[in-house]
Amino acid sequence: MLDKPFLTITPLGGLGEIGLNCQLWETAGGVVMIDCGLMFPDDEHLGVDVVIPHFGAVSAVKDKLLGIVLTHGHEDHIGALPWILPEIKGTRIYGSRFTLALVEHKLREREIQDWGDLCPVDATTTLPLGDLVFHFFPVCHSIPEGFGLGIETPVGKVVHSGDFKIDPHPLGGTGTDLALFRDFAGAEGARLLLSDSTNVMREGRSLSEREVKESLEKIFFSAQGRIVITLFSSHIQRIQEVFDLAQEHDRTVVISGKSLANNIEMARDLGIAKLPPSFFNAHNGVPELPDDKIVLLVTGAQGEPLSALSRMVHGGHRQLEIRKGDTVVMSSRMIPGNAKTISKLINEMYRLGAEVLYESVHAIHASGHAQREELRDMLLAVRPDMFVPIHGEYQHLIKHGRLAVDCGLPASNCILLEDGQPLTLLPDSFRLEACVPVECTLVDGKGVGDVGYAVLKERRILGDEGMVIVVLVLDSETGNVLHGPEMLSKGFVFAQQYSHLLEDAKCLVLDEVESIRPGQLGRLQDGIRSALRRFFRSVLDRDPVVVPVISEV
Repeated sequence: MLDKPFLTITPLGGLGEIGLNCQLWETAGGVVMIDCGLMFPDDEHLGVDVVIPHFGAVSAVKDKLLGIVLTHGHEDHIGALPWILPEIKGTRIYGSRFTLALVEHKLREREIQDWGDLCPVDATTTLPLGDLVFHFFPVCHSIPEGFGLGIETPVGKVVHSGDFKIDPHPLGGTGTDLALFRDFAGAEGARLLLSDSTNVMREGRSLSEREVKESLEKIFFSAQGRIVITLFSSHIQRIQEVFDLAQEHDRTVVISGKSLANNIEMARDLGIAKLPPSFFNAHNGVPELPDDKIVLLVTGAQGEPLSALSRMVHGGHRQLEIRKGDTVVMSSRMIPGNAKTISKLINEMYRLGAEVLYESVHAIHASGHAQREELRDMLLAVRPDMFVPIHGEYQHLIKHGRLAVDCGLPASNCILLEDGQPLTLLPDSFRLEACVPVECTLVDGKGVGDVGYAVLKERRILGDEGMVIVVLVLDSETGNVLHGPEMLSKGFVFAQQYSHLLEDAKCLVLDEVESIRPGQLGRLQDGIRSALRRFFRSVLDRDPVVVPVISEV
């Protein structure tokens, strides 16, 4: 590709949105993928299950792919693996033990075959892949065994922060040791830093997990009835805090939620979590105990309709329900877009007589992402020549770039990339390459990529305006109407109330039949569709989807 040594970094997701984190790193020695995440759908993605990166760029280099390196096990970093691995069979995947346990569970659940080797790494691992050498720096995040990366490349040292925060006195596991990043960068600093931008707009420093545990302890002291705690099922450290507090206060822990049970089991098997003496899964039955002796740990922190908490609130849970006297602790960040759903859930819990505690009014959640002063600390520790903000919406990337300038970097060396924009580093310069396609792939059920934005537009129209189906049977030789037209309204109008309007519409259909020669079904369908849409717009100011169903006999 180039005579000089080079490194080309192509972001396939994670720059301009929260989620989809995925990058390709290419040198003369081959290609390495860093992370392979998904994004959960927005309101505009009607009916879509998940959103994954466009993998066209991966297919183009799959013969040169040396492996996949995972920074940690959150869905926005590993969730798209089931869709890409069948295309790159036999690829080695590198990550921590817990990350790979989550990956293996995900692949088995989706019945993915021949997924390649899962290769565990730790802080002592030095991993050569082609002419890249990876070093793994433990970082503090809201999931066990996450890593930042130090990469030796043909064009200098590059640091990838992963998702991180700086907690000086972490409760469990390891903190983010900036000395490791500083030592790797060396006296001259790194050539390039790519750093998490998620919380750059939050001033100061993130809340310590110790402060969260202190807040939870106060709740355990004061609660008279059951304590119901909902959180992200991958936040093993906080789950362990609940286990420990339950044991101290002589409460039995009852969990509910498939992902919660799976993650706790994996963490226990790996020695990351220790179960309390009194522990039950609601799926296998709930013990008969006084309310002040029970802690319920359940899924549903984001108000998901099928989660344990939602089913408890709306009466759909077989074993559990929210009732008067419960103290409900929502120990997670409210993800943008879920606020309305969560607010409705909170209102309903109050209606049932529960007391609800959440992040905005109580210190019961600490973000796993560094805030502004912690991001400054990372910049000053690595002292990069060049900086690329990653993992965030566009506004986050802008603000993080400005922070880097405040820390002394020339504005010309703060490069604001977007998805699909490759950056090539040369020994003494850099350049931007031609963009690659990165339009997201939508996954709906078993269909991958078969739902595009044209389909979403039709779904939106169906939701907004409804549908009118016209059923018509014609004589194939004469074109005479043998049956119909029948007018079926689905989500458009109440047929009995607007029967006169539908009768008028039938007349328009018959006019179209008379105006077109027999055998021209395509022209007839188009004519009916246009005539009815014009009619409904003029009479009702509505524009339904019109579906003519015409057959000839």
